[in-house]
Amino acid sequence: MNNKKNHRPWIHHYPKGVPEKINPDKYKNLIELFEDSFKKHKLLTAYKCMNRELTFEDWNNKSKKVAAYIQNFKFAPSAKVAVMMPNLLQNPISIAAVIRAGFVVVNVNPLYTARELNYQLIDSEAEAIIILDNFSAVLQQAIGGTKIKHVITTSVGDSLGAKGVFIDLFLRHVKRTVKKDKLHECNVYVHKFKKILKYESKIYFFPKDIQPDSSACIQYTGGTTGISKGAVLSHRNLVANCLQAEAWYKPALKDMNFNSLTESFKRNDQPVTVCALPLYHIFALTACMLLGLKSGVKNLLIPNPRDFKGFVNSLKSERFDIFPGVNTLFNALMNQKKFGDLDFSKLRISIGGGMALTKSVADRWHKITGCPMIEGFGLSETSPVATVVSVNAKKYSGNVGLPVSSTEVKILNDIGEEANYGEVGEILVKGPQVMKGYWKKNNETKMVFTNDGFFKTGDLGTMDSKGFVKIVDRKKDMINISGFKVYPNEVEQVVSSHPEVIECAVVGGLNHEDEEIVNLFVVMKDKRIPKENLVSFCRKNLAAYKCPKEVIFKDELPKTNVGKISRKNLREEV
Repeated sequence: MNNKKNHRPWIHHYPKGVPEKINPDKYKNLIELFEDSFKKHKLLTAYKCMNRELTFEDWNNKSKKVAAYIQNFKFAPSAKVAVMMPNLLQNPISIAAVIRAGFVVVNVNPLYTARELNYQLIDSEAEAIIILDNFSAVLQQAIGGTKIKHVITTSVGDSLGAKGVFIDLFLRHVKRTVKKDKLHECNVYVHKFKKILKYESKIYFFPKDIQPDSSACIQYTGGTTGISKGAVLSHRNLVANCLQAEAWYKPALKDMNFNSLTESFKRNDQPVTVCALPLYHIFALTACMLLGLKSGVKNLLIPNPRDFKGFVNSLKSERFDIFPGVNTLFNALMNQKKFGDLDFSKLRISIGGGMALTKSVADRWHKITGCPMIEGFGLSETSPVATVVSVNAKKYSGNVGLPVSSTEVKILNDIGEEANYGEVGEILVKGPQVMKGYWKKNNETKMVFTNDGFFKTGDLGTMDSKGFVKIVDRKKDMINISGFKVYPNEVEQVVSSHPEVIECAVVGGLNHEDEEIVNLFVVMKDKRIPKENLVSFCRKNLAAYKCPKEVIFKDELPKTNVGKISRKNLREEV
């Protein structure tokens, strides 16, 4: 029976306490959200990084100082300011400063090459950049042809007190991670972040002309299908998604004294989020920074999550309540010997996003931590949260949950009609968190929106009669074997359940007859296991046409800087 006309069935299955709608106009813009939250939570810790804490009051004062300073650059309204650094205390200070100054944040991956950085700075038309000095030499190579006139540099130790001086000396003269640059010869003004905070405050002007639809951020997509595009997110987009995340988390946050954070409550009971995802990525920007801002949750910043041994040591110093991440991050952490010895007694929410969460990782995480893994779905273009599993879930569900408050989701089949329940089609999203469009790409923007305002995500999935959404795969990653559809996620789920597999990825390729085949890239615990063992394992669990024709053993799989396995890079190897 076709029940696809049953409009918004998910509303009847919302967790208790989650509203059907949020008010995206509760704040006129992000600046009002910052001001309100700084006032409410000023005595609480906003961030902790390398054993140094930043209170909400400190965050307020320092970001306001930097905002006043860059306002003095006399940029036109809506000027773009890039921020390029890992998860250090200077990062949220800088992002807040740019927004409070009335300008537009351009988040930049700090591991970009000069070519990638040059493209993003030129495309975004950024006029200033706040950058960690480790990457200044790259900026020097990339600055030609850009509109950059002001560069604010900071060092790792700038916000770490006396200890920071020794850290900077060590990085400069022992590790030599800070290379000499000649930015002063690049026809730009160079400013020191540390000196800005020491100056007498310049006069800060509250930008009164920032409207809900004004641009707040240009968030560049991963560029997995070609050149990276800048999703323009408005103040209303980001305010809405922050409030949507807050509403969805509310059932669990009640157990963390969430409702008493603005009143009298013990500082030691403050909820803690592990922020290992980079703040330049939209997942961390909303789920860690903005949600933490609104709710008064402390973020434990992890500057280098790829140093898994150091990561585990950082987790020893805090009992944490919320842990967002990606599948590969959770998997790598659990492979650390001392991870299981950590204190998970407060862990209430473990949420995976950004890439498919495998059942084997979710089950293992639940067994080690005692906290079930939930999954969400979203994109840079949706700020990012579109659907999430209930935070009260008792076990891994295999789906990405229900559309969040004030959000509509529908599935369109191959002929553009709304799909039946359980039928695979493209996932479309509509809500106040959906981007304004792609920066300077009107044609691409028109292509991804329907006439009735739904955003076409490019992801394939299904919806059941209760409104639960399940991701099948990315539309572009689907493999066509003699007319049969093969979804890499399904094959990867099976292979990852093999006890000797550490991680794997599946991509399509062509054989000598130019027919598409399934290629499996895999990292094994025991490298002596023959390929035939994996193929046989697949044949027991998959239809023959879905089984890999080529198996390529690797010591490690290429990953994006967020930690997702890069199928794009693997496709180049077949």
